[in-house]
Amino acid sequence: MSLTLNQFLGLLLTFVAVVVATVVVVFLLQLRRTVRQAESTLTQINSLVKNLEETSRKVNNELDEAGELIKASKKIATSVADLTWMATTKFIRPSSKYWPIVFPLLRLGWRQWRKFRQKEGKNGG
Repeated sequence: MSLTLNQFLGLLLTFVAVVVATVVVVFLLQLRRTVRQAESTLTQINSLVKNLEETSRKVNNELDEAGELIKASKKIATSVADLTWMATTKFIRPSSKYWPIVFPLLRLGWRQWRKFRQKEGKNGG
């Protein structure tokens, strides 16, 4: 039994149609799986974006508080600098001419005080 050209071409077209239909069905099934995975991925991305926004808000709040802390620290540093400047210009430098007299007197007084305390300790208080 031999096939005519028209029968052969019809058989060939049928075979090609079956192969194309199979490829299309497999492609559509894979596309469906990909869409499901994409939906789950988008859901995860959405939750991550919400978490990131919340974290960003918290970080911004902490940075605002840190900025206030830095401003307060700058105020404190300038105040300490002003106090030290005032102490050196108003008290330490003017009194430095009396130090050669005051320090030996203080050292003598400290030694006498220690001797007194030691005698009290030996005598029983």
